[in-house]
Amino acid sequence: MGWRGGVPGLRWEGGRVSVLRYGRMIGFRAVDGRRCPGARGNACPLSAEVSPRATGGQCPECARLDRARSVAADTKVDDPQPYRVYLAWFGPGMTKVGITAEARGDARLLEQGAVAFSWLGRGPLMAARRTEEQLRHALKVSDRIPYAGKRAVRHRLPSPLERRREIEELYRDAVALPGWGETLHTLPCEVRDHAEVFGLVGLPPLSGTVTELCENGVVAGQVLAAAGPDLHILDSEGRCLAVDTRLVRGWGLASADAGEAVTVPVRKEPGRSQEGLF
Repeated sequence: MGWRGGVPGLRWEGGRVSVLRYGRMIGFRAVDGRRCPGARGNACPLSAEVSPRATGGQCPECARLDRARSVAADTKVDDPQPYRVYLAWFGPGMTKVGITAEARGDARLLEQGAVAFSWLGRGPLMAARRTEEQLRHALKVSDRIPYAGKRAVRHRLPSPLERRREIEELYRDAVALPGWGETLHTLPCEVRDHAEVFGLVGLPPLSGTVTELCENGVVAGQVLAAAGPDLHILDSEGRCLAVDTRLVRGWGLASADAGEAVTVPVRKEPGRSQEGLF
């Protein structure tokens, strides 16, 4: 799943995109095994098998090729375009600092599932990277938030004011640090909230998470929300399920009735523990 113009959609081999409108009924069946789709626009020469539980969806060789010129891997050091440093909020106590190419706008934040964020500064790539590292260590914030943690809190988000407050406090702490502003232009704190964009307002409690697809396994239901790579659906049993669409990559898909039962492995979310007998 990717984001284009702030709208989620499933990207098919060849570039076609199926838009995922909230409220839409969908159904598909996994077929033909899971094979590595290749890297950098080229097919995998081995058509290698990929584990059903691997979120990367590629064989090790193709994954290395895709990462070879990656900003995240610190190998793309000669990019002349401007970059932005951002502060992102995923849930209470879950904030991170990161960088993205300015030309991408907030696409990177949508892809990560950031519920709220603000820009902090802009400038050359290496200056942005140094600032990211400085802030990460000085403010004790992460540069990576596990998807499982993001997923769990989407169904019980605090108010927009609380989300905004955490970003504003982190912004104030960041701009108070000396030095980094000499190489980057500071941007004003303007918190943007993605809760409505993601469809998270009124999202029911999470019942379970799809852990993998399997041959002839069905995923079907009504699209409730989408955040980062995760699709949240209401299945025929009335369960709100999270589907990490990175698990779909490499499978062949055939259509299935949207009212069919979900037949892929699902990990149930633990219920509340009983505090007493009455």
